[in-house]
Amino acid sequence: MIRVRALEPADAPVVASWIDGPEALVTWSGKAPFSWPFDGRQLLGLRAADPDRRLMVATDPDGAPVGHFGLRLQPGGRSVRLGMVLVAPSARGHGRGAAMVRAAVGVAFADPEVEQVELGVYAHNERARTIYERLGFRAEETHPRSIEVGGEWWTSITMILPRAAWRPSES
Repeated sequence: MIRVRALEPADAPVVASWIDGPEALVTWSGKAPFSWPFDGRQLLGLRAADPDRRLMVATDPDGAPVGHFGLRLQPGGRSVRLGMVLVAPSARGHGRGAAMVRAAVGVAFADPEVEQVELGVYAHNERARTIYERLGFRAEETHPRSIEVGGEWWTSITMILPRAAWRPSES
């Protein structure tokens, strides 16, 4: 069972340890102002610089962090942006990513004013896209040449999940 809670300072170096290189950093953080080598101080710095972004961790039944995500209410208050989704390497392949995203969407939709959850994912991140699609997210826009990483241009996809399409108990 996955539980979610706010990121605590002690969680930041744990989350940072899950990122094993510059490409993994961009895959996780997109265009966030991070640099390689990445450490927990950068994550805490983002939290301090952007207090409207809720940085969260998913924990296992013992309370150990197994995932991370961020939520940010978009201007207008009707949409929440889900981002910075990351599962601990040791927790991958066990359904924890889907459970964490399901929990994150539940947190977003706990606000009755929120009409949709949106996210961005790189086109080559098929594992994440499969999870999002299974949970009801649909591609809204494709952004070719969104970011250059290691001399290669990556395409990003904006996906949305309207409240009406949300089925919290389904995967």
